[in-house]
Amino acid sequence: MCGIAGILTPNARNYSQEIKQMTDAIAHRGPDAEGFVFFENAALGHRRLSIIDLSENGKQPMFSNTKNDCIVLNGEIYGFQDLKKKYPYPYRGSSDTEVILAMYQQMGKNLLQELPGMFAFALWDEEKQELFCARDRFGEKPFYYAFGRNGEFIFASEIKAILASGLVEGIVSQQALSHYLQYGYVSTYQSIYENIHPLPPAHSLDYANGKMNINRYYSIPQKDKYIGLAEAKEEFRHLLKTAVSKQLVADVEVGSFLSGGLDSSSIVAMVNEFSDKQTTISYGYFGEHSELKFAEEIANKYHTRHIEIKENRGEIAHDIQKISKYFDEPFADMSYTPQYKICEAARKHLTVVLAGDVGDELFGGYSFYRVENEMKNHFSYRNLMAQFGLNLYQKIKQTSFITQQNLKYKNILNFHQNQVRNYLSKEERKALGISENYQQPYSFSANPNSLNDIMRTDLEKYVPGNMLVKSDRMAMANSLEVRTPFLDKDFAEFCIQLPDGLKINSEQDKIILRESMQSYWTESIRNRGKQGFGSAVENWFEQKSLNDLSDNILKNKGNKVFDYLNFRETQKLLNKDKKHWNLLQLALWAENQST
Repeated sequence: MCGIAGILTPNARNYSQEIKQMTDAIAHRGPDAEGFVFFENAALGHRRLSIIDLSENGKQPMFSNTKNDCIVLNGEIYGFQDLKKKYPYPYRGSSDTEVILAMYQQMGKNLLQELPGMFAFALWDEEKQELFCARDRFGEKPFYYAFGRNGEFIFASEIKAILASGLVEGIVSQQALSHYLQYGYVSTYQSIYENIHPLPPAHSLDYANGKMNINRYYSIPQKDKYIGLAEAKEEFRHLLKTAVSKQLVADVEVGSFLSGGLDSSSIVAMVNEFSDKQTTISYGYFGEHSELKFAEEIANKYHTRHIEIKENRGEIAHDIQKISKYFDEPFADMSYTPQYKICEAARKHLTVVLAGDVGDELFGGYSFYRVENEMKNHFSYRNLMAQFGLNLYQKIKQTSFITQQNLKYKNILNFHQNQVRNYLSKEERKALGISENYQQPYSFSANPNSLNDIMRTDLEKYVPGNMLVKSDRMAMANSLEVRTPFLDKDFAEFCIQLPDGLKINSEQDKIILRESMQSYWTESIRNRGKQGFGSAVENWFEQKSLNDLSDNILKNKGNKVFDYLNFRETQKLLNKDKKHWNLLQLALWAENQST
């Protein structure tokens, strides 16, 4: 896991100060070493977190054997040992980075069709005078680019590095502000600045002769499979075991986060298939209901070296002021503070951990998926006659929640996009002075009545825009690598294509996970539902320090956030709820970016 940066421009050797400023800004991503390479028209920079091939042979930027190609990579190429056997090359070390150079020589840009793992890389071809960049399929690793004031092409792992170059001054995007205010995060197809751009997941970028091309090289499977439960269970366990085995490869110890939930417990169980000596990390707060007792059950079952960290929650105001700076953009997911702290605690013992993220989107674990399933199966769903009668009936007597939603939304996808995880409505955003809206593109055309397509939209929207941003930034803030076995390409594709009836029904969620893994859990965990990692925002606003921070920022007309929002309308939304929290995070970002 590392940080990368680069500048393409004539006389690139004259940009040594700018590239150094960029890598210094992301030193937390790679505290073990830094490296630079200067060509006539390209400067590449790298910060290294040593995971595989700790020797000098693993250093970056890394040249090919011909010295024509040079690469900087952030991420891990899982299963790279098999790729090395398939693509002969005079390998100098055991680094996974080198296999990309070998594949590029033999396959060119088509290497992306076979390249597994989580990655963002940039490869400079000196002969062609061309930069070739790519980002992994699901968006685990970040990649941003921009054009400098003199026409320079600039790229980096984080926005802060691009700004640190001194060549770009960010211009805030109204569309990105609108998306943030609605969903609590900036779309994976945008950044908060209209002149700094993310390379979207599953896309590649070519830059040569002043021209840039961006192409999608991968799309998630669009069709469901017809498969029975017995066969699905066997394949599920095989693919998960294979995914975990590939992600255990490292020249340092690989541990596991263990919350005590179904997902993390499954990862720990699979690790035990390959190692009877693993380290697990759990985190919780004193005096709050937590999952620690369940985590301890799994740790005892598999005899792990279990590290349990318990803290007082502390001052939320202090925590969010310290931690929010790592995002570079407004970010309202409340679980980012405990995520930071578990990464901080883990880094004292480990450099690499496995996490059970994205299980809910793959297996159908969120409660709103069950609501949507009930809506779809209710007699009133898309039944015009029934809805006409119910509209009259509810004037006399209150109807059920499911009925109300079916009357309000035309399909379950419409409900999902406009009700689930929403903060501020279109009308509220307009009142605040944000009239623009943004519709994210998808790699498929969703069936608005399909639960599986709703999960697919979450995999292309919420997962890379929120979940993986949180995971990457909080881990890298602590120089920790977090790996996500559930996003192994083969395993994820299998789960995506499972019939939704193997994921969720009127009585149960995560059916495929429960049926496949229940023998690996303890009895109490088998019967568990989902528990979030965080606390209710109303409880947080009970702290005087958080209220004081909010008042100092959001009731101060001169604060930077009111360059973008109407001050008077903002005051109407400060009700110590999720909307208030959303606005506070935006205000913190505005304050951070002005300093």
